[in-house]
Amino acid sequence: MSQLSKSKSQPPKAPGAGATLQQWLSWLESIHPTEIDLGLDRVLVVLRRLFRKKPAARVITVAGTNGKGSTVATLEALLQASGRRTGAYTSPHLQNYNERIRIDGKDVDDATLISAFEKVESARGSVTLTYFEFGTLAAFVALGESGVQDWILEVGLGGRLDAVNVIDADLAIITSVDIDHVAFLGDNREVIGFEKAGILRPGIPAIVADIDPPNSVLQQAVAQKVALVRAGQDYTIRETLADNGEASATLHCQDHAIRLPTGPLPVQSAAAAVMAMRTLDPDISISVLENTLSQVSVPGRFERLERSPDLYVDVGHNPHAANWLSARLKALKVGGRKIHAVYAALMDKDVEGVAQAMAPVVDSWHLAGLDVPRGLGAETLRAKLAPCDLEQVSVHDSVANAVAAAKAGAASNDIIIVFGSFFTVAEARRLFF
Repeated sequence: MSQLSKSKSQPPKAPGAGATLQQWLSWLESIHPTEIDLGLDRVLVVLRRLFRKKPAARVITVAGTNGKGSTVATLEALLQASGRRTGAYTSPHLQNYNERIRIDGKDVDDATLISAFEKVESARGSVTLTYFEFGTLAAFVALGESGVQDWILEVGLGGRLDAVNVIDADLAIITSVDIDHVAFLGDNREVIGFEKAGILRPGIPAIVADIDPPNSVLQQAVAQKVALVRAGQDYTIRETLADNGEASATLHCQDHAIRLPTGPLPVQSAAAAVMAMRTLDPDISISVLENTLSQVSVPGRFERLERSPDLYVDVGHNPHAANWLSARLKALKVGGRKIHAVYAALMDKDVEGVAQAMAPVVDSWHLAGLDVPRGLGAETLRAKLAPCDLEQVSVHDSVANAVAAAKAGAASNDIIIVFGSFFTVAEARRLFF
């Protein structure tokens, strides 16, 4: 074997002492041949080297097609309001990797991340890990060293074989089950539900926020004797719309009525977090719940960045999320307001399904290219959406240019919605922050 071929087969060397966070992140992107490699065996080996026993903290694991990040943020706020110290792990991030790990509601600093990366690298030896797996283990290290009382962990993809699932949950939440990540999870809700239900553990409590969960989820709950709290049975959400367009929502459970905010986050996520909180702390007062709920927001989730015209961003990237977003926009489309959509997506997404969900409320479309791995070019996106017969479609080479065109064509009382992926929203937010 030549010296050249030998060098090519050598794994990249880990950053040394004094390396920056960006150097570590660049290295993480190069250490595994595939971006996604589902399975727990490799992660479990390294976890056991890092932790001799299960962390002392209480672990809440959140899986689902949509609504995970909102549920994590809401439960995090509720636990803090009850006096608990919390750690949260979510993915992906919008603009800075540090966003993925929060200690007591604040993003971790670079030094904490670098230290955690160093510990994972020292423990893994010859075990190969993906970018996500390595980062997940680093999050566990950071949370463990922080001494927080509760870990709230968002599953990255699926549930059963996701790296987050190597730690047994003390409470599990399944927010929704719909079609996404078909190549990895399957093409129907029953198969996908089985993967989501992989976060359940025998005898633990669990919240299922999907009003119509697949039988596969219910069967797993019965088989493992899970204390299941179900939307539509153990609690209900009543939403109303007044004549003036004002929306309201109320959670009904155990003879209690709890007001839910109808702002930027799905009420289903808020309700799931409340039911989880009441399971963890049955004595928490309704006033604390309602006051805390009214203050929760999540960057990139129907987030308003500008007024006159109102400009919102949303990370929704599948038909299920697009249906929710369409309903939110429909409620705001009053008094002759028009809605201008800036849409950019990844190539493995159901862009036609997304567009069909949004088409009834959108008056003009600005399709943008995404210059990222798996990103769709604007012309390719337009070709994929041709069967949808959308009206007033223009194409742009970047989200920034699409936003500029949308603003130029919008009246002061119109609405601009920028959506389609975390990458889409990140590029738009950079224009304002």
